Amino acid sequence: MALIALTRLSACATLLAAFAACSRPAAEPAPQPTPPASASAFPSASRAMASPYAVDPMAGAAAAPYASPSTGVLGGPAPLDPPASVSPTPSPGVTETPAAEKTLRLQVLLDRAHFSPGEIDGKDGGNTRGALASYNRERGGGSALEADTTPHLVDYTIAAEDVAGPFTPEIPEDMMQKGKLTTLGYTSALEALSEKFHASPALLRTLNPQATFTRAGERIRVPNVHTAPPQGKAAQVVVDGSGPWVAAMDAEGRALAVYRATAGSQHDPLPLGDWKVNGVSRNPTFNYNPDLFWDAEEGHAKARIPPGPNNPVGVVWVDLSKPHYGIHGTPEPSTIGKTQSHGCIRLTNWDADELAGMVSPGTPVVIRK
Repeated sequence: MALIALTRLSACATLLAAFAACSRPAAEPAPQPTPPASASAFPSASRAMASPYAVDPMAGAAAAPYASPSTGVLGGPAPLDPPASVSPTPSPGVTETPAAEKTLRLQVLLDRAHFSPGEIDGKDGGNTRGALASYNRERGGGSALEADTTPHLVDYTIAAEDVAGPFTPEIPEDMMQKGKLTTLGYTSALEALSEKFHASPALLRTLNPQATFTRAGERIRVPNVHTAPPQGKAAQVVVDGSGPWVAAMDAEGRALAVYRATAGSQHDPLPLGDWKVNGVSRNPTFNYNPDLFWDAEEGHAKARIPPGPNNPVGVVWVDLSKPHYGIHGTPEPSTIGKTQSHGCIRLTNWDADELAGMVSPGTPVVIRK
């Protein structure tokens, strides 16, 4: 997909700090009560601490390919799951317990409906319950999900591009060491396949105990996730910090998609109010400036962090009119909804990629509690 140039801000020469510094563990969020469908009070803007997030919009063109859930590998024509590779009939494999299978099926159906539970792992938790609450609120109940007889697991034949790499087997935690690399690609074909099918690596291993995930032609069992984005463009994006979730809304106020998110923290709260999308940067390169982070490691210096799905903001940055703030991906999809951020809004790579395709410069963004 073509890179959309962003308006350069004077502070945009300094970019993200280490993901480890950006993410602090938090307890699994409790399910939020479902608000009435008419609840849409948008608070006025409030004063918030400036986030140190910014991007280099012109960098990253030569980044490692990202397996997009909707468009295949960026820069190549291959779709996610060509007909020759996927069968609509579930394959034999590990038999889940009834409870785990029910949860796994629910997660897949929510994903297919574009009410993302985040990383599909077959485990009940706040993200799954929150995604279901969003679906019930926006779609008037879960009857459509219950009536869906689509198999939640299908067979997939690993393609040559799935195992071709290039991979980055060892990714250091330290930002200074990250800056010495040329790319922050997937660590393995298993990680790439996991993101391709919106799943945790542990789930793919459980479903395929005999698989190596290293050979083209190997047949594996995978979640039957959606392969196309929602129809239509977002007329507005709503970020709700209480979920937390991000919704792409159409002109009639109907949710096109809702994504589980990590959004702000007590130390770095969300910038509440009305903003706009400046533009989208895919596979961006980052310039790390430790002076902008209250929790930066002592002795760190400025560093240029290479692009790739494992860089601190993943595969895409949606720049907001609030300086230094954006909606972006993550190298750690399992942490979505379970960590805190330095004020920005974090989604899984596949959800951020999908949202980026639905917005344009000028799209309104409402950030509320």
